[in-house]
Amino acid sequence: MTTLNNSYKKRNLVWIVIFLLPNTILYFMYTIYPAIQTAVSSFMDWNGFQRAGVFCGFDNYKELLHDDIFFKSLKATFTFMLIVVPLRFLISLGFGLLLNWKNCKGRSFFRTMLFLPVVTTGAIIGTVMKMIFDPKYGPVNIVMSALGLMERSKGLLASFDSALLTGGLIWVWKWMGMSLIYWIASLQSIPDELYEAAKIDGASSTQTFFRITAPLLKSFAGIILVLTIGDSLRVFDLMLTLTNGGPFYATETIELFIYHTAFTDKVPRLGYASAAATIFALFFVVVSILQSFVKRRNDR
Repeated sequence: MTTLNNSYKKRNLVWIVIFLLPNTILYFMYTIYPAIQTAVSSFMDWNGFQRAGVFCGFDNYKELLHDDIFFKSLKATFTFMLIVVPLRFLISLGFGLLLNWKNCKGRSFFRTMLFLPVVTTGAIIGTVMKMIFDPKYGPVNIVMSALGLMERSKGLLASFDSALLTGGLIWVWKWMGMSLIYWIASLQSIPDELYEAAKIDGASSTQTFFRITAPLLKSFAGIILVLTIGDSLRVFDLMLTLTNGGPFYATETIELFIYHTAFTDKVPRLGYASAAATIFALFFVVVSILQSFVKRRNDR
């Protein structure tokens, strides 16, 4: 019997390896290898046209410490994160509570409408929104100027003070449906018997939320918050088509800084861009560690 079990386990192990091998190879080719190559290139003075760069040690990292545009991109990235994370977190929670309410009519329709922007690519949304917010012909600018809220010659995406906030609101609208799904799944995991018992005891909606819903959502909220923080660092396609980092680097996030340094400058600097990308990757490592910590804490 023991021999048969061992033979069965070995056969299963072979099939597991066979099915996992293609995915493992592709993951190494398109994730692990590029990450290693980027880290290696960060120590090179390389313009991309040469077969190989010249080793320069930590010169690229030292230069980054004195690069004003790099620090502007850091500021734009973290300012963007501080704007969008609380908005997406709280607004999606509000919609989740509303659309999980049994007496809410048209729940399926509104869930679909709120999730629809998620499946639309950021580049398409950025292109469309750029036309909608166009300073001269965009309907938003025309309406706001007609109401006296803004000068006709200015635009929300063309102003240094409002471009990042406007881009953040568009990003929240695009990705809010993803957080909404998380919240609805979390809310549906709470047993209905608890709400029925609270109703029998005469608890109000506010008391029910703060004494039943909120405590039971605490563990899910930590995971959703960390996922939202990670998502807020990935805005390349939206910002590229929406503002391309302007005006005056107001929306130049780290991703755009890397792209412009590597591909759009007069003299491409792939080694320098790789150094910035390596630093940017460290932020994702921190977020991943934080996510693992939150998950382990919730599993206890």
